[in-house]
Amino acid sequence: MVQGKIERCSIGRRDETRPARRPLGTCHTRKPTISAIDRLLETATASHRAGKLAEARSLYDEVLALNPAHPLALFRKGLLELQDGRPEAALALIAAAAAADPGSARYQFGLGNALQALCRWREAAEAYRRVLNLEAGSFDALMALGVALQRGGELEQAAAVYRDALARKPDDPAASSNLGTVLREMGDVDGAIRLFEAACRAEPAVASHAVNLGLAHCQRRDFCAAESVLRAALALEPNDPDAAFNLANALRGLGRSREAIEHYHHAIAVRPDYAEALNNLGNAHKELGEFSAALAAFERALLARPNYVLAMNNAGCLLRTLGRIDEAEDMLRRGLAVDPLHPALHDNLASVLKDAGELDEAIACWRRSLAIDPSNPATHGNLCFALSFQSLEPQPILEECRRWNARFAAPMRRVASAPAADPSPHRRLKIGYVSADFRDHCQSLFSVPLLTHHDRSAFEIFGYSSVERADEQTQRIARLVEVWRDVHVLDDAALCALIREDRIDVLVDLTMHMAGGRPLVFARKPAPVQIAWLAYPGTTGIDAVDYRLSDPRLDPQGFDSHYTERTLRLPDSFWCYDPLTAEPAVNALPALERGYPTLGCLNNPCKLTDRTLELWSGVARALPDARLLLMAPPGRHRLRLLERLAAHGIDGRRVDFVAFRPRAEYLRTYHEIDFALDTFPYNGHTTSLDALWMGVPTVTRIGATSVGRAGLSQLFHLDLTDLARESDAAFVDAAVALARDLPRLEALRRSLRARLERSPLMDAARFARNVEAAYRRAWAAHSDSMHGSHSQ
Repeated sequence: MVQGKIERCSIGRRDETRPARRPLGTCHTRKPTISAIDRLLETATASHRAGKLAEARSLYDEVLALNPAHPLALFRKGLLELQDGRPEAALALIAAAAAADPGSARYQFGLGNALQALCRWREAAEAYRRVLNLEAGSFDALMALGVALQRGGELEQAAAVYRDALARKPDDPAASSNLGTVLREMGDVDGAIRLFEAACRAEPAVASHAVNLGLAHCQRRDFCAAESVLRAALALEPNDPDAAFNLANALRGLGRSREAIEHYHHAIAVRPDYAEALNNLGNAHKELGEFSAALAAFERALLARPNYVLAMNNAGCLLRTLGRIDEAEDMLRRGLAVDPLHPALHDNLASVLKDAGELDEAIACWRRSLAIDPSNPATHGNLCFALSFQSLEPQPILEECRRWNARFAAPMRRVASAPAADPSPHRRLKIGYVSADFRDHCQSLFSVPLLTHHDRSAFEIFGYSSVERADEQTQRIARLVEVWRDVHVLDDAALCALIREDRIDVLVDLTMHMAGGRPLVFARKPAPVQIAWLAYPGTTGIDAVDYRLSDPRLDPQGFDSHYTERTLRLPDSFWCYDPLTAEPAVNALPALERGYPTLGCLNNPCKLTDRTLELWSGVARALPDARLLLMAPPGRHRLRLLERLAAHGIDGRRVDFVAFRPRAEYLRTYHEIDFALDTFPYNGHTTSLDALWMGVPTVTRIGATSVGRAGLSQLFHLDLTDLARESDAAFVDAAVALARDLPRLEALRRSLRARLERSPLMDAARFARNVEAAYRRAWAAHSDSMHGSHSQ
């Protein structure tokens, strides 16, 4: 949120209390007699000019008591009411004056001012146009008309009017500044900057021009220039809240949130109800991980402006981060009650509903958001990813990803191509990894083993981190690469330019369409070879991404048509896992002590589709003494999940829940579980490996998509493919057999961690060589194509 300034026109305020002119066409041979009304009006005018508003109002009332239709008295009292903050009363009086003397430009101008005060922009513009009909070419009327059009959102018309005003006064700083604000809103930031610079040169001591210039630099993401200009503005006007607010925005853009907070507080100290500053203060605290302070700031913003949709949206997102899912949903729905067509509210509500396990409704929300604003790539990416949880077949996912590519990525390829590179097939290659999750995140369980074991003699490793709040894991990962780039403040174009400057040979996307991903960087093709890996074994749909990593179990022959990328199958596994901790230790099998089996699933509730519950219902019927342990947020959505379980014949009295927990506590939850039931059509990935690490085997249902074959891929390396089944009935049979074979379960409990450690799933050195061989194959293909193009 940025805040600029429009220079308002001053006509009607310089001389609105001067005596009325006598009508033309009457000749007098002697000085006329001054009437009682004229004397009262002169006295009222003098009091008005002196700021004695109560006295002036009383005198105007005396005039109007003598002549209720006196136009000048009506007009001047109307101006007084406008000045005193009563625009409705002002409008009635000035409209009466204008009706009595429709040929008065001054009355029409006052009428426009009263309408503007009431935000009736279109009617105000009509009044200013009447002024221009009466006084053609009036600079002040043009300026006022421009303001009304601009405030009413008619930007092209406003720009034309301001240009007309500048043609009459080319050096007028207010006209330059106002045209600049319109151009900035229309996206012509460079043109706006030139105009704001002209205004600053004309009036160097006027802080508002510098504020507008700084705001334009922020919009161009030239935050260094913005900081310089806005500090100069504050030097001119130390108590200008807009200068402090926009300086804080520039500092946030530079990644200096702590300094930004100081200036937001400055702006709020001057203007305590400054809702925009309170909202952005909340964002700055959130960026620093100070969630309590952030939520307090959003709440203060909503006290200052109860229907402030942007603050509701931000508060809802923060409540989601805090795991307060019901409150997050309520806050976002509160925003939609104010603005049902706000696309970000629908987008974020969808994310909350997905977290709560309401996947179908979440997907519907994402579709509504896109219907309102089809231009948002992140929203469309959310939809692409979410379909992986819902779709039993690959085609709907591929089609949606192709639509994403056509809408957002394809235009990038027309204006950008990968830089030329030395195509030598055996030279040391520069590998760049791009991720928003180089932090305390499940992705680190897989990125750390690979980065630790790269062959530095053959590969130079770069890390491009979009992490907003770096943590200890971020610092650990940074030490594992030769070149570390913190790029979270860079936009996609700037990041693309940096990658080109680094001359990366193979660029690897670790996030894809998940939160924080940078798919539009890859769409610009900053590297000759681009590969997708890790986030999930699906497709990006992006033509500019050349390859995806997979393995033969995830992608058997015949699956290549599911993806826009070519598939590089690693010989062993898509994943190489490191729990990054030895704790907690594996415990004894719970069923031995309890006398009944506890089946568990600690996957995100979005994977608990009706298809999953239908699959599990057969197990519940066959094992009437078994209990089920699930992870779901507390509140009404947990109750809704119980209702859905009951609809599939699973009695809620047999179900226990845990909330989302920090990793150590989450792993300890497996002490309560004898074996896991997998989800469908999206299997557990990291969660299943965590379960295996804790001695808990998983019974899985093999699907028709790569994300639905993860269980098979992982169990293959542990010689447990009998737990991976291709039909619902076979899945039930496998689960029932395992539940009734406590000796086998106990043996698996004792042995799985060691088996996992000995398997390719945790052989990081072997995995790194496999990945590097895949990179070499991709680079060789690129080299061959380069040599072929050179020989033509």
